[in-house]
Parts: sequence; structure tokens; C-alpha cells
Amino acid sequence: MHKMIQPKVTLVGAGPGDPDLLTLKGLKALAEANVVLYDALANEEIMKYAPQNSIKVFVGKRIGCHEYSQAQINQLIVDNALTYGHVVRLKGGDPFIFGRGSEEIEYAESFGIATFVVPGISSAIAVPAYQGISLTKRGTSESFWVITGTTSNRNLSSDFVLAAKSSATVVILMGMSKLSQIVSLFQKESKGETPVAIIQNGTTPNEKIGVGTIDTIQEVVAENNLSSPAIIVIGEVVKESNQLKGFYEEFVAAEIKL
Repeated sequence: MHKMIQPKVTLVGAGPGDPDLLTLKGLKALAEANVVLYDALANEEIMKYAPQNSIKVFVGKRIGCHEYSQAQINQLIVDNALTYGHVVRLKGGDPFIFGRGSEEIEYAESFGIATFVVPGISSAIAVPAYQGISLTKRGTSESFWVITGTTSNRNLSSDFVLAAKSSATVVILMGMSKLSQIVSLFQKESKGETPVAIIQNGTTPNEKIGVGTIDTIQEVVAENNLSSPAIIVIGEVVKESNQLKGFYEEFVAAEIKL
């Protein structure tokens, strides 16, 4: 007698890159997976927690290189759940922060499949933290914005106009291709001296960082050959990081000499 297949989908946030930042709940879900569908931002080291006999499919997307369309991924989730049982959809960071996780859950639920969500540590918070950047700090920043640099129609989010006027820390995901536009918006608000950090491949051994100001950050990017995937952090809290404040002390000293 064949065991009845119980279709189930668990959406798991893999964290920002360091495999040790996967949650215990995420690890337990992976250990019970029949199928794992994982994306480009999920560290492949995490796959060792899935059963050896589980089916593992890379469905990653990068700028200009899509292994599968979102519609195909949605269908893969459903087809595998109905055929094999428990599907873990492993996504970088937190699946509900610019990860289209809600779309995948809604699609699975439309087929009557049980769904569960395991939150992940978002790169928007963890990557700055690894550089000692506290997104909020008493007396410096009362709030922070997390904005996508590129919307679904490939344009810059209209929220940047408001963010540039704010005193909040601004954290930008997927914004490297729009950096010049972002810089222009902040310069229009006379914020050329506002500190900026750009962190590429944050929390991984390949991490690279460039620090500067709104006026200088594009030169910093060119000098350090920074590219996606990267987090952009704009705000006074950047220069208050113990790891980065030395740069800004040198920067101010150089300005005084000029």
C-alpha cells in the first residue's frame, strides 16, 4: 500500500549569505524536505542540511540571467508538492522582503496546498550590522527606510523622493544600477556630505565595502570595482560605526587641509 502524498510548501528565508545565519526553524524545515527549490542568494552550503535523497533544483535569478521565470517557479512549487510532498522554497534573506514570497505562497494556496513561512534574517539589517552600522541610534536616527532600487517595471522607486528629504537611515536593495539617479536625488536635497556605505556580498568571505559620501560614492564604486549584489546604506549612522569612523575622521581632516 502506497503512502499518501501530503503536499506541503514551506517558504524558508536563508539569511543574507553567511550560512550560520540560517534560523533553527529553517534548518528543521530543510531536514524534512522532499524537494528544495533554491535561489541564487541562498548559500549552497545550506543545502547540506537537506536530506541526501531530496530533489534539489536551482531556480535562481540574477540581473540579465533568469534560470526560470516567476510563473515557472510558481508552477514548479505546485507540481513538486503534488508529486513528492514537502517542498522547501529556499530564498535569500527574508522571503517577504522584495523576495516575491507572498506570490509563491498565494499560488500554492490556490491549489489547496498547505503553506508555512519561516522568516529569514534580512540582508537589509544584517549586512550593515556586520560592518558595525546600527540603522537606528539614539540622537542620530529615529527610523530607517528599506527601499528597492529597481521596481518591477525597472524604474527607480518614487519613494526615493521622500526618502531623500527624510532624516532617516536609507537602506537600498538592488540599487547599484540606479546609483547615479539616487545620488542626484540626495544632492537636490543638499545632502552631498551625507555618509554612504556600499557593501557587496555582505556577510560572506567575498564581502567588499566602499565608504564615502553622496558626492564621492560613485568614484568609490569605480575605484573598488563594486557591483551587485550589494546593499547601499545612506545616513549619519554610517560614520558612527566603530569599523568605519576612521575613514570619516581622515576625510574630515583632509577637508580641513583643503
